Amino acid sequence: MEIISKIMYYLQYPFVVYALVVGVLIALCSSLFGVTLVLKRFSYIGDGLSHVAFGAVSISAVLNLTVETPLVLLLTGLSAIFLLRTGESKKVQGDAAIAMISVGTLGVGYLLLNVFSTSVNVAGDVCTSLFGSTSILTLNQYDVILSGVLSIVVVVLFVLYYHRIFSVTFDENFSNATGTNAKKYNLMIAVIIAVIIVLAMNLVGSLLISALIIFPALASMQVFKSFLSVTISSTIFSVVCTVLGILISILFASPVGATIVVVDICVFFIYYFIGCLLNTLTR
Repeated sequence: MEIISKIMYYLQYPFVVYALVVGVLIALCSSLFGVTLVLKRFSYIGDGLSHVAFGAVSISAVLNLTVETPLVLLLTGLSAIFLLRTGESKKVQGDAAIAMISVGTLGVGYLLLNVFSTSVNVAGDVCTSLFGSTSILTLNQYDVILSGVLSIVVVVLFVLYYHRIFSVTFDENFSNATGTNAKKYNLMIAVIIAVIIVLAMNLVGSLLISALIIFPALASMQVFKSFLSVTISSTIFSVVCTVLGILISILFASPVGATIVVVDICVFFIYYFIGCLLNTLTR
């Protein structure tokens, strides 16, 4: 009862409501396309793009931009297209291109923050960008509206192109044979992932974004077998874990991003054991 009273008390503050609303939106979007990324073995693209987003945030800080999201979104989106194109190149293999851009942007971003930053707490700024820290608790109304609009766009695109995304995810050759341009939809998926990563930076930071994309999908695959059931389960998993993580971090003053990831890990093992139990019973 005491915990519930504390939660109700904190819910009186707008910054807590903003954090929960944006957290749910980000969890919803990341889980919808996380299943596709895991099945297409594109998980590391999300990781690479999160490092690009860190570099873009560093550039915004150096330029002293008050609204950094448009620039971060532009640079991360262009990098997503670049990664997709180089992945098709025979000169630079896909995993090498991801490693190159990931390490490169991380290094450039850290260098820029140290050389040009006007902040007296560079280490704190870097920690906030990489691990989220408490940045989601400092969101304003503009951030909530922007997250809402971008999330609606992501969900609408997923619903409208669900069948084509399903087709491209499992067999690109079959998709091309049936008239679906697999390259075009791969490009759309990569750009949408870039949008999700920019949104998720406020929640868990650039280093922990992959957890939001990978854990819900992998956990759901332990229990469910069809694409639709895995997607629905992944969405529920992601939203519930994110809300739990935010509330725990508020109640116990722990880092938001790291707390959400720990909750994800715990629930993943619950799904894993349920999956093992179901497999044993059906043999």
